[in-house]
Amino acid sequence: MPIEEAKIKQLELKANQIRQSIIEMLLEAGSGHSAGSLGMADIFTALYFHVLKHDPKNPEWNGRDRLVLSNGHICPVQYAAMAHSGYFKTEELKTFRKLGSRLQGHPSKNYLPGIETSSGPLGSGLSQASGMALVAKMDKSDWRTYCLMSDAEQQCGQTWEAVMFASKYKLDNLTAVIDRNNIQISGLTDDVMPLGDLSAKYESFGWNAINIDGNNISEFIGACEKAKSVSGKPTVIVARTIPGKGVDFMENNFEWHGKIPNRDEASEALRELRTLGGQIEEY
Repeated sequence: MPIEEAKIKQLELKANQIRQSIIEMLLEAGSGHSAGSLGMADIFTALYFHVLKHDPKNPEWNGRDRLVLSNGHICPVQYAAMAHSGYFKTEELKTFRKLGSRLQGHPSKNYLPGIETSSGPLGSGLSQASGMALVAKMDKSDWRTYCLMSDAEQQCGQTWEAVMFASKYKLDNLTAVIDRNNIQISGLTDDVMPLGDLSAKYESFGWNAINIDGNNISEFIGACEKAKSVSGKPTVIVARTIPGKGVDFMENNFEWHGKIPNRDEASEALRELRTLGGQIEEY
């Protein structure tokens, strides 16, 4: 059933708030990853505010859907989405990357309830997510597993081992989401290691593939619903996103992969985002 336009508008405003929080926490931390975090704000908003079965007040609820963030360097967007959905107070976001903070530079399951896996080394998330999905199958549980990956992770061999594993065990309760933003830390993915047609590659391994505009919340939610209707095979959503989405001087510039704004740049970014609505208070 199509989601109501008013609900989509509400989610878009929430995504804008999450982008503002990302800028503020990166500025406060003095380090972090801007482009991917901003680019994935729409998808994380859709997940935490519509798609996932979860309970922020009971993060270990056994019936929850599992979300595995494989490319852990974009954790600012996950932390911001978690804070805005009630896992912890938004004020804690300003402790990001600080000594002793629960909000580590790469997410740690040992520090923060609601984080399913500790991540950082790229390429391992889909293996972990596939194991979770198999557990749900063995236990005859109805929760689903979502695995968020970067496109550059598709250059890692372990990813394709997991692709084969998930296909062999017909993990139709697994949805992988690839952030197809075409950049990585050292340049464009097509220059560093061309990836070709990722949908065709996954389909050749026995997966269901869906291509979407990853900055279109309605399209993403629709793709997640389609994935639930697929039987006997896992689904990959190849989500084309704009790195740095919402901040004009960051968009589609690979140099912002691991770069943060200075104070003047952050002020400019926040002004731009606030013109779109959903303004939040500054720290």
